[in-house]
Amino acid sequence: MNSGPSDAGTVDFSSDQEVRWCPGCGDFAILAQMKKILPTLGVAPENMVFVSGIGCASRFPYYLDTYGIHGIHGRAPAIATGLKRTRPDLQVWVVTGDGDALSIGCSHLMHAARRNADIKVLMFNNRIYGLTKGQFSPTSPPGLTTSSTPFGTVLDPLHPVSVTLACNASFVARAIDSHTAHLRDVLIRAARHRGFAFVEIYQNCHVFNDGAFGYARDADTRHDCIVELTHGEPLVFGKARDKGIRLNGMRLEAFSLSDEGAGGPPLVHDARAGDATLADMLGRMSHPDMPEAIGVFRAVERPTHNDLMDDPDTDLDAPDRVGMLAAILHEGETWTAG
Repeated sequence: MNSGPSDAGTVDFSSDQEVRWCPGCGDFAILAQMKKILPTLGVAPENMVFVSGIGCASRFPYYLDTYGIHGIHGRAPAIATGLKRTRPDLQVWVVTGDGDALSIGCSHLMHAARRNADIKVLMFNNRIYGLTKGQFSPTSPPGLTTSSTPFGTVLDPLHPVSVTLACNASFVARAIDSHTAHLRDVLIRAARHRGFAFVEIYQNCHVFNDGAFGYARDADTRHDCIVELTHGEPLVFGKARDKGIRLNGMRLEAFSLSDEGAGGPPLVHDARAGDATLADMLGRMSHPDMPEAIGVFRAVERPTHNDLMDDPDTDLDAPDRVGMLAAILHEGETWTAG
């Protein structure tokens, strides 16, 4: 850990720890892009904290020369919220997986989103439990055969984008581990957002769920299987940019731009819309029936958790909460364990 103030633009954020993930894991690509963007943010390493829970993604804090907290299963958003509340000067990141965030940690993620805690949450989604050797996760698709579902899963998956949008998250995005330039851009935008920023990252688990996102990662197929969201731009996709997404009644449909006809032109993406209905619809589009959307679904401004709470440092009439807490902890009978 750096011991003194640093010029973030000149710092190598790599730690001295050996990176230990399975060969071929998508986590390597995400870590590489994070190391590239951190020096561009203007935040010194000693003013950054990475918080994790349990899972393969939870090793992330060890590999960055910043402060880090390796928390318990699912509680990283709660830890990060408390840290940001008491140290608003810090930039706080959460690194989690689909199992960690959407099973035991789901309520913590949801409440951090609705509070608009000023934290950045990266959720690596490989649709499997990797660290515990391949059980199905909350995002596993129906029919997936795993060590815990030998006859295939029977449950519909949770949609991370929908979960966070339903909680009024102010920034929601999706990226893919192997689309490095796009991933880097999304990470930068999340870092610069003031408020709760959630990024779902499609991440390949080479050992237990290899190829789960092959359609979106493969150079030969991805142009027809994903649509990149750009605020103010029409929703078009395809290798020749000859397909679009539009509303047909109350549902989205893909169509050929040469057959626009009476159906009308493609939708223009509005990431700043106050209503998140269309963003949710885009987040639920699923291959092979529809292309899957990547990019920023929503980016709006609203008061952060710290904005909404009285701040004893700036409000002279606010009570001394630290002193009150200390008094409560030490009142009554206390003892020292020897």
